[in-house]
Amino acid sequence: MKKRTLIVLTIVCICALVAFGQNDRKKKKAEAEPSPSPSAGPSWEDLEAVKFQKGPSLGELGTTAQVKVPDGYVFAGGNDTRTIMETMQNPTTNRELGFVAPAKEDWFAVFEFQPIGYVKDDEKGSLDADAILESIKAGTEEGNKERARRGWPSLTVIGWETPPRYNEESHNLEWAVRLESEGQAAVNYNTRVLGRGGVMEVTLVCNPAQLNETLPKFKTMLAGFDFVQGQKYSEFRQGDKMAAYGLTGLIAGGGVAVAAKSGVLKWLWKGLVAAAVGIAALAKKIFSRKQTA
Repeated sequence: MKKRTLIVLTIVCICALVAFGQNDRKKKKAEAEPSPSPSAGPSWEDLEAVKFQKGPSLGELGTTAQVKVPDGYVFAGGNDTRTIMETMQNPTTNRELGFVAPAKEDWFAVFEFQPIGYVKDDEKGSLDADAILESIKAGTEEGNKERARRGWPSLTVIGWETPPRYNEESHNLEWAVRLESEGQAAVNYNTRVLGRGGVMEVTLVCNPAQLNETLPKFKTMLAGFDFVQGQKYSEFRQGDKMAAYGLTGLIAGGGVAVAAKSGVLKWLWKGLVAAAVGIAALAKKIFSRKQTA
């Protein structure tokens, strides 16, 4: 009897040691594996109504310009960009030419072209930031009338995130405004790239808390943008169409405020919405719109 009891106890001890070893290995494996990113979640490609082009590739922005789409990013053309904007409850301008975003990050950039002609940059030293901001606020209020008509939430311009500045070498005009909608903050970082026949409007939309982290990535992506041969700012020729306004007009009167963009992934990224709404239910609600898009 004692011998049988001893055998049973020995077997139990062996089983316990095996189980302990397995648990220890699992624990070490879990510690060695990186924790999932807090921003991991649905990607832009989950928008099934949109045909995305993966990077590395070349995104055609109409017949006027091109942008290099980096590895890990996605690109959508003009029609698909309008579908994305409508899904995010942003008014469209019918000038959208492209959309670029990292596949699984919470920011995006929209490209739109204004064929207004050649814009002189002789106002570069006299931009009145205070007056321009008041004009943007007034324009946003006008834009809110269209939002109300569609049953979309209104936007409020809080102020400058970055006052206007002009780069004489790249011919880029840049500024950023902080916005708020339904208690959610957003930043529209605007870049206007001057060309021979008009201006490429590039709008970066991101969470204000992520602007410092996002801006270098956005600028690296934007470095891959260029007008096609014959459409560059430096290729201006006498007799070309001239714009009716200058740099101030591009900021205050160029439609930026009216078409300000919000909804920065509040419906897509669980880091912003999962605490209140189940991500599966939210995705079902949003993506069901593809049937009518």
